[in-house]
Amino acid sequence: MNQAVDKLTIDDFSSDQEVRWCPGCGDYAILKTIQKLMPELERPRESQVFISGIGCSSRFPYYMDTYGFHTIHGRAPSIATGVKLANPALDVWVITGDGDALSIGGNHTMHALRRNVDLNILLFNNEIYGLTKGQYSPTSKVGTRSPSTPEGSIDRPLSPCGIALGAGAPFVARSIDTEMKHLSPVIKAAHAHNGASFVEILQNCPIYNDGVFDNVKNKKIAADFKVEAIHGEALLFGKEKNKGIRLNRDTLSLEVVTIGENAEPSDILIHDQTNLTQAQLLAAMGGPEFPIAVGILYHNPATAYVTDLENQRLSLREARGNGDLGKLLNSGHTWTVS
Repeated sequence: MNQAVDKLTIDDFSSDQEVRWCPGCGDYAILKTIQKLMPELERPRESQVFISGIGCSSRFPYYMDTYGFHTIHGRAPSIATGVKLANPALDVWVITGDGDALSIGGNHTMHALRRNVDLNILLFNNEIYGLTKGQYSPTSKVGTRSPSTPEGSIDRPLSPCGIALGAGAPFVARSIDTEMKHLSPVIKAAHAHNGASFVEILQNCPIYNDGVFDNVKNKKIAADFKVEAIHGEALLFGKEKNKGIRLNRDTLSLEVVTIGENAEPSDILIHDQTNLTQAQLLAAMGGPEFPIAVGILYHNPATAYVTDLENQRLSLREARGNGDLGKLLNSGHTWTVS
């Protein structure tokens, strides 16, 4: 339950550190969105902890006037798990990037989600390694030219939301760095969720991968390249909202259709955020055949890890009584050193 606090403002969550990202970096917009959102959560600053790994996104804790850790490459979810277990009353945020979370940190991210640890994991996906000068990352598109793939990457990219869904995350969403009106309520919903929440944020790197998401960010064309997933509403997109996503029941796959040409309004798929299979299909969509799905793709709450652990501890104490540390230390094979 949120505790009553004095009314806070964006300034209360802005540290005195100089924000140092490249000009035009999408991280600026994400930072401002979160700083502006914090007062709306009506939680004291001392209840907020931001934990990051290594990468451009991982500067984030320095710029938030809250508690925080700048940790080691890929291990932020593990350290965040320890923080949450030590003090379950804290709001614990993991700030990470596509390389930090899905390459060296893939195992740690997967198990934090599998365990349903009550963490808010925000993954900034710019499809490149920015801090280490532009090598291709686990999410880089096939053909990406970089210092480590000068002839173009031949690796098939990972889908961050697909990985999260596969790992069992009960809350999975996707948004865009500069779309504050969309990003803010998505993050707010992630915070309200009790358990592991995972939000992929499409983020522009103007130096090493500029314009990779222009199709969903350019207001002149974005309507044709993204579809907003809203629970209970039809998956429509396009400037005229005349295009939609239909489920082909013969192949159990999605297809793009146009109302009035090869589909009726009743044919359009209704988004059900509790449907895991549908969420997996939406997470996998991408250009040029499909629009990118943004919004809450999946939300199906389950008991959080911290709650399960505490319940287990209480049931054991009830069954076995309070422990005796002295008796434990003197049990079994023991000896006295004189």
